[in-house]
Amino acid sequence: MKREERVPRPDWPQKVEALGFHFHSMDGVYWDERACYRFTAAQVDRLELATAELQTRCIEAAGRVIESGDFGRFHIPEPFHKLIRDSWDDDEKSLFGRFDLSWDGNGDPKMLEYNADTPTALLEASVVQWYWLQDSFPKADQFNSIHEKLVDRWKELSADVPGHKRVHFTCVADSPEDQGNVDYLRDTAIQAGLDAKAIDIADIGWNGKRFTDLDERNIDVLFKLYPWEWLVAEEFGNHLLARTTRVIEPAWKMVLSNKAILPVLWEMFPDHPNLLAASFDSGRFATDFVKKPLYSREGANVSIRSGERLIEAPGEYGAEGFIWQAFHELPRFGENYTVIGSWIIGEEPAGIGIREDTSPITRNSSRFVPHYFV
Repeated sequence: MKREERVPRPDWPQKVEALGFHFHSMDGVYWDERACYRFTAAQVDRLELATAELQTRCIEAAGRVIESGDFGRFHIPEPFHKLIRDSWDDDEKSLFGRFDLSWDGNGDPKMLEYNADTPTALLEASVVQWYWLQDSFPKADQFNSIHEKLVDRWKELSADVPGHKRVHFTCVADSPEDQGNVDYLRDTAIQAGLDAKAIDIADIGWNGKRFTDLDERNIDVLFKLYPWEWLVAEEFGNHLLARTTRVIEPAWKMVLSNKAILPVLWEMFPDHPNLLAASFDSGRFATDFVKKPLYSREGANVSIRSGERLIEAPGEYGAEGFIWQAFHELPRFGENYTVIGSWIIGEEPAGIGIREDTSPITRNSSRFVPHYFV
C-alpha cells in the first residue's frame, strides 16, 4: 500500500458533477485526486477476506444481543426492543454497510467501527473513483464492484416490495451530501426495476393508520438515510411499531450501528486478529485508548488518549454513554492519517473508499482519495 502524488485531471469538476457528485468541494477540499493509493492484488484479497470475516462476526454478535435481550447496554428505548426482535426473526434484509478499518498493507486490518445504518461516501466510492480509474490508470484495476452489487441487491429486495414495486427514499433535504447519496441509491434501485420516489423526511405524513407521501400514497417500503436513533426519538417514531412500513436499513441494524457492539464483539471473540479490545468499563485502559459515544457521527465527541497526548473532537453526542476501545495508531503517509472504508452490499464485500486527514480523528471534512491495484 503506497500513497502516490498525482496531477488532477484538468476537467475533473465537470466530470464528477456529470455523475451527480455536486458536493465534491464541501469544506474546501473533499474529493482529492492530488494523490491516490496503490495496492497489490494480494492486499486487496486480504481486505476482502477481512471484511467478509468481520461481517460474519457482526451478524453473530447481533444475534446474541437480540436473542438474549441485552438492549440495556445499548441504551435503545424499551418500546423498540420488540421491533428489533421481530425485524430479526423475520429476516428483514439489509442493503449495505461500511466497516472503517485501520491498515497500512501489512499484518491484519483492524476494525475501528461499523457504519451499519447510514453509511455515506458511497457515490464517490462507487462510480466517481471508478471513472477516475478509467481516465488515470485504464490498465489497472480497483477494489470496486459496489454499483453492480447494489443493483443486484435491489433486485433481491424487490421480492419484499408490493406489486407496485414502489420504494420511497428519504433524508434531510438540506444536506447536499445525504441528498447526493440518496439520489445515487435511487438510481441503482431504478436500474433494478423499482419505482424509486424521493421524499423529504419532513414531508412524510401519518393518516392514522399508515405513513403516506404528499400524494397520500401509502409508504410501504422506505429507504431512509436518517439514523434509527433519531427516528425513534421523533414524535412519529412510535408509529413505526405498527410495522405498516418496511424500513431499510431494518430495525435490527440498531444493534450493529451502536458503538456498544464493539465491546460485545470483544467479549465474544477476544484476541480476534481483526478486532481491537473494547470495554464498557472506563477503567479498562489506563492509557492509550479511544473513548467513543454509543451514538456518534463523523468523529463527534470522540477522544483519543495516547501517552501524554489527548485529542478531543467537539460535538453534541454522549448523553447515552460511551465505550472505550484500545488505541490503534492509524497509518500515516506524510502528514495524512488514513482510514479505509470497506463496503458490504447485502452480505458481501464490495469495495473500498479511502479517507485521509491531518487529524487522527476522521471527520466530515476528511478528504476522499481514490485508489487502484495492480
